[in-house]
Amino acid sequence: MTAEVTGPGPVAGRNGAAEHGPVVDLRTLTVGLLGGTGEQGRGLARRWAAAGLRLRIGSRDAGRARLVAAELSAGVPGSDCTGGDTGSVCDESDIAVVVVPYAGHADLLRPLRGRLAGKIVVDCANPIGFDDHGPYRLPVADGSAAEQAAALLPDSRVVAAFHHLSAVLLADPDIPQLDCDVLVLGDDRAAVGVVQELAGAIPGVRGVHAGRLRNAGQVEALTANLIAVNRRYRAHAGIRLTDV
Repeated sequence: MTAEVTGPGPVAGRNGAAEHGPVVDLRTLTVGLLGGTGEQGRGLARRWAAAGLRLRIGSRDAGRARLVAAELSAGVPGSDCTGGDTGSVCDESDIAVVVVPYAGHADLLRPLRGRLAGKIVVDCANPIGFDDHGPYRLPVADGSAAEQAAALLPDSRVVAAFHHLSAVLLADPDIPQLDCDVLVLGDDRAAVGVVQELAGAIPGVRGVHAGRLRNAGQVEALTANLIAVNRRYRAHAGIRLTDV
């Protein structure tokens, strides 16, 4: 399965107004979360399940993935969410969201080239390290984790997004919406438009087209600054753009 769009994709207008032609109905697609048993994957899955999207939770441990999916379904009655091994989730999904730590990023994606061919792959990895001075950006030979994904998956439509959403806020049922923008980067404008819509399915969140995939490195690196802010102010800060 591949995601097909019927228009040019969303463009953020002034004062947050969405200006776009018709875009694919996300409810007709299956969203797979690769590494979806982690905190970020669970948080995104909970928000998208509440929005009525069809979800598949993928993990190397299929039993754990099924357990997380069952817990999510119990928390969001009526949701369509199941779990399985990473390969089968790739096969079932139209959009694959990569939510694994950067340390396991390449090892996860390398064997999935064929299974993810033609599909939208959303890369959320943040190459961040920590030392006595705090968080810092790790060097990536390809320029960014997203560009590494594109190199490993040359037949996929790779988009970078969802780097700056707090897993704590996403998972909190007492927070009805998030005051945050998602920077979406990619070379396939139609795929970027679909991922902007996916961001907008989370209440309070906007997907903002932030350039080509070659610019993903500085977006990933900004996560280190946000971690430093959150530690200093004991917050869950995200990104919100003005005059857009």
